[in-house]
Amino acid sequence: MSYVALYRKFRPQTFDQIKGQEHVVQALRNQILQDRIGHAYLFTGTRGTGKTSAAKIFAKAVNCLHPTEQGPCNECENCRSINAGNFVDVTEVDAASNNGVDDIRRIIEEVRYTPVKGKYKVFIIDEAHMITGPAFNAFLKTLEEPPAYAVFILATTEPHKLPITILSRCQRYDFRRITSEKITENLARIAEQEGVSAEPKALSYIARMGDGSMRDSISLLDKCIAFRLGDDLTYENVLDTLGTVDTEVFSRMFSSICRGDVTSALCIIDAAVSEGRDLTQFTTDLIWYLRNLLMVRAANSDDLEILGVSPDNMQQLSRDAAIADAETLIRYIRILSELLNQIRFSASKQVLLEIGVIRLARPETQTDTAALADRIRQLENLVQSRAAAPVMMPQTPFSSRDQIPAPYPEEEQAQMWSPEPDLYEGPEPFLYGGSEPDLYESPEPAAQETVTQEMPRHEEARVSESGIAQVWDNMIASCSNARIRITLKKCTAETLDHHAIKIFAPNIVLLKQLQEPATTSLLRELAKQATGKDMEIQLATGEAGADRTEGKSAFPEDLLQNINFNIGTEEW
Repeated sequence: MSYVALYRKFRPQTFDQIKGQEHVVQALRNQILQDRIGHAYLFTGTRGTGKTSAAKIFAKAVNCLHPTEQGPCNECENCRSINAGNFVDVTEVDAASNNGVDDIRRIIEEVRYTPVKGKYKVFIIDEAHMITGPAFNAFLKTLEEPPAYAVFILATTEPHKLPITILSRCQRYDFRRITSEKITENLARIAEQEGVSAEPKALSYIARMGDGSMRDSISLLDKCIAFRLGDDLTYENVLDTLGTVDTEVFSRMFSSICRGDVTSALCIIDAAVSEGRDLTQFTTDLIWYLRNLLMVRAANSDDLEILGVSPDNMQQLSRDAAIADAETLIRYIRILSELLNQIRFSASKQVLLEIGVIRLARPETQTDTAALADRIRQLENLVQSRAAAPVMMPQTPFSSRDQIPAPYPEEEQAQMWSPEPDLYEGPEPFLYGGSEPDLYESPEPAAQETVTQEMPRHEEARVSESGIAQVWDNMIASCSNARIRITLKKCTAETLDHHAIKIFAPNIVLLKQLQEPATTSLLRELAKQATGKDMEIQLATGEAGADRTEGKSAFPEDLLQNINFNIGTEEW
């Protein structure tokens, strides 16, 4: 006898063997026990969920000579004949190839004849949605008022394609997708009967790959057993046979994408191609992994039964879910879903997948709002990482346009500003905060000794070169404003004639501070206190005693004003 595929060999023969469709089984079983057999049924659902198997079991149950509460006995002559496929009162029609008016006319002709051996004449029409419109119209009258012994069972995966006139004449039963747990249990039973040693993790992965279809899962199990004939069915063997990869690979891929590490992500794709993995399945599994991350992130729970993963994988999902927010995961899933439709029919699957991964890791390549939100997320992570590390603040001079904060008390100023010579030739920065006070309103006189140099009082007296140093020291000592006093310490002065003192600032920034009207007035007052008469104050850049041009700086003034000092960065 030739080999029989496992999904045919282990096709359900009783209602109890139909897994995951208890709601349908209970309804059909009650109808048989109470002798309330309908004349038209519609079985709908995805592939491999048991529609045709349930229809055959129902046909056996209504014609069984010794029916039980579990359905047909599978021992009487009628049951054995139906199982063999030669029972004349049960007819299976493939509507995919018999969908015309003539094919429906033959069914109508057969309905006229009474059953030969059984109690009911059952017609199982598979892929009913393929029947044409005229054929359905020809079938309406017979489907609505058939003979008492006629039973029609229509099976389809696309009930929306059936006319409403057909749907209204049938009892509809929707077959659900079978859970991975029930499929795994059935696969374990089949593996045991076939004498195959299989790991529970391997069977669970096959069940998940079946996507809710029992027939697809059994076919995958049959393929894995044939590929590893004589060996134990391990998880690694299943991955190798089906051309898929472990979830750890998707975890590393997801981590690389979130870090923007395109090189690592492309290396993972290249390794998958080198190992002969199917990139379409690779993309599908990656989408499924991101879906699980989204479920963990959205539900905010570490115990989700809908995921159907082991505790170890659940811990891994929880760690990865904390890396990206829900909006980012939705963007990843959307891009990969669009990419999956292109990969299915493309000859350059690897190129398309690599481009898609680059789009995920580099949101700056896109301009949609989701990509912009992802770029903001990456910037926030970068700022947080830099904020955690100590940052050396560079000294930054204030321009005349900056708001100058309130000064510290003089005791703290004495500690902040060392009398040692500065390496930085510009003005000292004010690194303290606070609201801006009136910098030029003289406070109450401090309790300090004021040194005043007695100067000649005759009308044409001049301040000598040696005397200007003492006058300048007296002006600095007499200044009660801490900010201006610190600025004056960096300047030099010389006398021009009997009524003028020229003050030289080392750079344009300090010069502009001295040129403020309030500061100039204060300098005149200080000069009057030091010399005993009104003195004109002139301001310039440079150094006293050197050749210079008044008001000019060693650097162009507009260049110094346009310098952009970026506080907190490594570049000036």
